[in-house]
Amino acid sequence: MSRYLSNPKFTVSVVFVAAMFMSILDSTIVNVALPSISRDFDASISAAGVVASGYLVSLAVFIPASGWLGDRFGTRRVFLLALLAFVVASALCGAAGSLGQLVLFRIFQGAAGGMMIPVGMAMLYRVFPQDERVAASRVLIVPTAAAPALGPVLGGILVEHLSWHWAFLINVPVGLLAVAFGLRFLPRDVPGRPGTFDGLGFVLAGAGLGLAMFAISEGPGQGWASAQIVASGVVGVTLLALLVPWELRSAAPLLDLRLLRERMFRRSFLILVPSTAGFLGLLYAFPQLQQEGLGRSAMTSGLLTFPEAIGVMAGSQVASRLYPRVGPRRLISGGAVGVAIGALLLTRVTGATPDALVVVLMLGIGLSMSAVFMPINVVPFANISNAATSQASSIFNALRQTGAALGVALLATTIALVGPVAVGAGGGPGGEAGGRAGVPIPNLDAYHAAFFVAAGLMLLAALMALRIRDADATSTYRRV
Repeated sequence: MSRYLSNPKFTVSVVFVAAMFMSILDSTIVNVALPSISRDFDASISAAGVVASGYLVSLAVFIPASGWLGDRFGTRRVFLLALLAFVVASALCGAAGSLGQLVLFRIFQGAAGGMMIPVGMAMLYRVFPQDERVAASRVLIVPTAAAPALGPVLGGILVEHLSWHWAFLINVPVGLLAVAFGLRFLPRDVPGRPGTFDGLGFVLAGAGLGLAMFAISEGPGQGWASAQIVASGVVGVTLLALLVPWELRSAAPLLDLRLLRERMFRRSFLILVPSTAGFLGLLYAFPQLQQEGLGRSAMTSGLLTFPEAIGVMAGSQVASRLYPRVGPRRLISGGAVGVAIGALLLTRVTGATPDALVVVLMLGIGLSMSAVFMPINVVPFANISNAATSQASSIFNALRQTGAALGVALLATTIALVGPVAVGAGGGPGGEAGGRAGVPIPNLDAYHAAFFVAAGLMLLAALMALRIRDADATSTYRRV
């Protein structure tokens, strides 16, 4: 065991997986807990929803600064401080006595998460040489695949048998163990000289991303035409547009957008955003279909979703072996098409569909997505130097978070526009096409339409993948 504990690849992987798993799992569990939170604080669901959106906005605000902080003070120090802050914020959320306190503590938690994940990713990629990044990608797949699928199951258990407080308190023991392990075994690094802090860049990037994230996450609930959403979106996009020329002219930019001149780094993001949006949007819509459309429990819905995570983790072993042989271009495009086909098949799922068939379908979607996940975590950094890894990780995580929020927003809007509830016309059982005349019934067409949108996003990602040049990623090839 001592051989592993002295290996920085092992120790960094352990701590980063724990941190990333907590961060992703926390978001999915909280979504399950929102109805309980609203009842406990005698607030509407929309008011309680700020608990989720406040976290996302805070996360977006602090991601841009993470690269500079990691370079200036050392990735180990910043990562462990952010991880500890995340644990403290989780404890405070669990002890919150009012909705206002909970929202404030969630913003604190989002700030910690916004620094923790990009800095942790930079730390991970610095201990893995370019030709071992496929192994690093397999590390990233574990929390990325398992946490979104496990969240609804665990959230349902915690809320049903304990209370919503445990949606946050569950992070505390895991986080403290990760901090203790990191303090003892994480390799020390030497802080760099990134230059003076780009204050205006932080304001433009943080406020721009934060406002855009608020508009995207709250748009489906408040309505895209509401004054607050329109104003947030317009101001956010304007600030981000002003950020580009400022950062390109700056001698010490907060976000080094000049990295986008590197072809593989730039083109990979044209895949990252739609593929993340399509996949995570699908993982949002599928439980909605099961729970709201078909009347299943959160636990049953989660158990039907979880085969996707098994598929991703199992498929990553195959994808990592195919990667150096077929290259990222065909691997990503083929995997994205596979997920799109799976999403289209989900449009045929009704209450009469056997659960065994749904399990097989979700497993297939996970297997296909592994062919996207594995290379898309590798190719953006194929030609990025170790010195620029922190900056590249900040940009990568900002766009991935944007894609995730965009996917959920697009599919939630689709469900709302089609209408999740219809009026029965008679002639069929409730929940299906007929229902009793004049009685509101779930409209499965709304969820099916969302799956069509997810399929379209994955096909867009497949088309973008065809623009990749395999030769640009040769530094990451290694026979495994």
